[in-house]
Amino acid sequence: QVQLVESGGGLVQPGGSLRLSCVASGSIFGINGMGWYRQAPGKQRDLVARIISGGMPDYADSVKGRFTISRDNAKNTVSLQMNSLKPEDTAVYTCNSVVVTSTYRLIEVWGQGTLVTVSS
Repeated sequence: QVQLVESGGGLVQPGGSLRLSCVASGSIFGINGMGWYRQAPGKQRDLVARIISGGMPDYADSVKGRFTISRDNAKNTVSLQMNSLKPEDTAVYTCNSVVVTSTYRLIEVWGQGTLVTVSS
């Protein structure tokens, strides 16, 4: 079994910064990709940023230049540095990963989500 645990959400004023982190644990042979999605109230869940192994980071247009995704492969973690936050960034942010398990199954795993609120 593979689990993703997120941390770092909270309340921040417009223009402020937050850093989200996600760690994968369990029966992991390897990780193909890790990323972050978000879902605002009344809206669908959308990709924020992701890193595929061996590839370049991929960002939603709305966060380019403000958010930075990074991975630590040795620690099975992914982080999202969010700067210049706007009220429209308010959402539940959920970590996602495509994992090769120790039994060589390819699975997609989701975290429980962490709430980011941008408000004055």
